[in-house]
Order: sequence, then structure tokens, then C-alpha cells
Amino acid sequence: MRLLILGGTQFLGRATARLAVAQGHDVTCVARGTSGTPVAGVRFVAADRSDPAGLAPLDGERFDAAIDVTRWLDQAHHTVAALAGRVGHWSFVSSISVYAGFAAPGGGVADTPLLPPAPEGVTGPGPDFQWYGECKVSIENLYAEAVERLFVCRAGLIIGPEDPSDRFPYWVRRLAAGGEVLAPGAPDDPVQYVDVDDLAAWLLHAAVTDLTGTYDGIGAPVPRVEALHGIAAGVGSPEPRLTWVNGAFLQSREIRPWSGERSLPLWVPGAEWAGFLARDARPALAAGLVTRPVSETARRTLTWMDADPGAVRQGGLDPVDEAAVLREWHADGGR
Repeated sequence: MRLLILGGTQFLGRATARLAVAQGHDVTCVARGTSGTPVAGVRFVAADRSDPAGLAPLDGERFDAAIDVTRWLDQAHHTVAALAGRVGHWSFVSSISVYAGFAAPGGGVADTPLLPPAPEGVTGPGPDFQWYGECKVSIENLYAEAVERLFVCRAGLIIGPEDPSDRFPYWVRRLAAGGEVLAPGAPDDPVQYVDVDDLAAWLLHAAVTDLTGTYDGIGAPVPRVEALHGIAAGVGSPEPRLTWVNGAFLQSREIRPWSGERSLPLWVPGAEWAGFLARDARPALAAGLVTRPVSETARRTLTWMDADPGAVRQGGLDPVDEAAVLREWHADGGR
């Protein structure tokens, strides 16, 4: 298969390119090359897709399939204008951030309302990812109108080696360190994720099999305690000492959810977020998505973190802060 990856130098794009080369495909990656380096074995074309003429180096070429991961509307517009008629099958990696709400667990593509498209004049996400979901909605619409064979993958939380966020790496680092671990919320709270290589494999499966339609690209939800025990097993700490601290207590201590400094990643409190990490993964699994145990992802992620510590974002809860919150929790009687 002659495959075009629009991106291919960071996280999911790199994983997809690496796997495609291993499968024997003829892979061309197009990117500015500022966010990472291409993997060995691809043909790399340096180009700025924000420029209307940025894809001129591909003039006259045809591809069996293309995969686009962009969040920028101008890039998508220029890509469609340049290539829509010269690609057999398109995949667009969108996001579950396109949904307008997550109050109901078990929501799916067909029954979850979308955000409106991005406002006029917005070409991409702003600070703190403002308009991110709306931009993804707009790009989905653009591709749906311009191409015939389209697979839309609304990715959930992607985890694994080369993760540029602090969300999964925080738990890998924390559980590998051992000791008493502050676990947010309750043991049976659902969490949901997908290994980057599993998602890459599914994107290639879609291209090879001509899969079309819109799916949430995410594994089945599991209880938080199961996820944390799985991560611990993968990093060599099979019996983690988890202390469960409820969300109200954490919020009263100004512990942030999800990501960033002084946060507890993978924790999203509030009834309005009850379905955020509990989407219906059955359609994706039935359509060929295969997921691996989180212990394996954790092991691979730790290997990458140990090999390239400078590449890992140091977010989450600082050990000193964690110890202080745990002392207060125990002093308060654990309530």
C-alpha cells in the first residue's frame, strides 16, 4: 500500500509510520519537522501545510490511503484542495473532545451531541486548547464533504511510549517509585484509554480493509483500581499501597484534575463528567480495534522514560504535595 501520513513525527503519527514501515508499506510522511523526527524507512517531505502551496512537492502523486491528524483548519483546507482526488481512502484522527457533554456513561457516536463547528475566523486551538473540539468538528465536516472513502477515528486518551503529556507517564513514574500512593476518587470509578500502537494498528487496518464510518477510538472502560494495579504490575510494583482519597477532599486542597502541575491525571470529578472515561467501545472493538493489557503499555512506557528522561513532561502531583495531602487525609480520619 502506498500510504501518506500527514504528520508522522510525533506520538501517534510516529507510531503509525513505524508500524506501517514494519508491515512493508511504502510510507510518505509530510510535516514541518519541528515537533519531532521521522522514523527510519519513511520518505519524509518537509512542508508547511498552513501554506496553500505547501503540498506542491506531492503534485502528480497518488496514494492508496492517507491519514491526517491535524487540529488546524487551514491545514485541512489546503490538504483537501490539493489531494482530495488523488487518495483512495482517507482516515482523519479526530477526538472525543468533539462531544458537547459527558454526563451519561456508555455514550456512543450515534447518541452523543457534538459541539458546534469552530467560529468564523478560528483556524486552530487557542491557549489551554480553547476551540480544540470545535476545530476537530469543523475538520470532520470538511473531510466528509470533500472525500468519498472516509474513516473518522475520534480518539480518546492515548497512552504509551513517546507520550507528550503528563497523564499516563505520571502514573508510570509514581507507581514505579512505590510507597503509599494517593489514588483519586473511588476504586470502581471507570477509566478508559488506548495504547498508541494499538490505535496505530487500527488506523492501518482501516486503510487496508477500506473501513469507513465514524468511531470512538478507545478501549473498554475498566475500574480505576484495575488500571492502577495493571500499571503497577507492568513497572515491577505488583502490590501497590493505594490510599483512596475522595474528590471533594482533593478539590478542597486545590488538587487539579486530569493534567498539569499539581494535578492527579486520569481523574475527572463531577457528575457532568461521569461518561468522559466511560464511552461505549464496542463498535470500535467489533470493527477491528485490538487492545493490549495496560501492564504491557506501562512496561514499554517506563523503558522509554528511562531511556529518554528529558523527553518526559514532569506534571502531576509533586511527591512533597502528595505526602502532605496524605497526612491531612489520615489526620482527618480518611473522610
